[in-house]
Amino acid sequence: MPELPEVETVRRGLAPFFDNATICRVEQRRPDLRFPFGNDFVDRLENRKVVSFSRRAKYLLLDLDSGDVLVMHLGMSGSFRWIETKDLKPTQTVEMYHVTGKHPQHDHIIFHVRPADRETIVKIIYNDPRRFGFMILIPRSELATHPMFASMGIEPLGNELNGAYLANLFHNRKTSLKAALLNQKFVAGLGNIYVCETLWRTGLSPFHSASTLTSKSGKPRQKADELSNHIREVLQEAIASGGSSLKDHRQADGSLGYFQHNFSVYDREGEACRTPGCTGVIERKVHNGRSTFYCPKCQK
Repeated sequence: MPELPEVETVRRGLAPFFDNATICRVEQRRPDLRFPFGNDFVDRLENRKVVSFSRRAKYLLLDLDSGDVLVMHLGMSGSFRWIETKDLKPTQTVEMYHVTGKHPQHDHIIFHVRPADRETIVKIIYNDPRRFGFMILIPRSELATHPMFASMGIEPLGNELNGAYLANLFHNRKTSLKAALLNQKFVAGLGNIYVCETLWRTGLSPFHSASTLTSKSGKPRQKADELSNHIREVLQEAIASGGSSLKDHRQADGSLGYFQHNFSVYDREGEACRTPGCTGVIERKVHNGRSTFYCPKCQK
């Protein structure tokens, strides 16, 4: 499933088309994805202007001038591509980009938008073979209290994340450090790949309790500050690389992300640890239902 860097990469790729655009027409080709769209889905989107296009954790948020927010999740295999056209007539389409292997039968939603700085129409196409993604409309006034967002933690790229925050959050918690970091109620948007990479850079065992980041009095240990810095560092590097393309993820312009070539532990079972001077070998263990990659020598 796409993690925060992949979703942010998609947002940045689509932002030139969605920012301040008018949604002229919406093609809804099926009644549902993971959830039903609702009978008024198209009516609430057409002829609306986009106020802002943002991301919260692993969700894309399209804020409309009607007071609605379109919340979009890519699920396991969701992706977007764009096609620039002369107008709304399909016969005059000039295709600029199409993802190889993304069969048109899985094109479930097509937004016909007119960007503020263009005279042409851009078709933004959502393709999802497994249909595990979703799009739902939520009134902006209800977004913060909606069950999907009400208990969500802080953004890991924001200024709130630091050693003191992690120490306060994890003090006396017996859950493993990896499980705590994956808990979206604590820090929103972190996923398995980037937690593995971050813990390796910090030299922390994914299996030790989260409380090891704090002293008995609850003050942050040095590793808490290092961990918060490495979380931000790994995510920023991944975004700059276009995310990690393992199965379905592509950037909005069709190119593959390449952060997977920079993995130090994830998916490197049996390979030598890349920590300078370490003679360890990367191991893989299934932990809380997910594969955990780590070096048993330098992550003690």
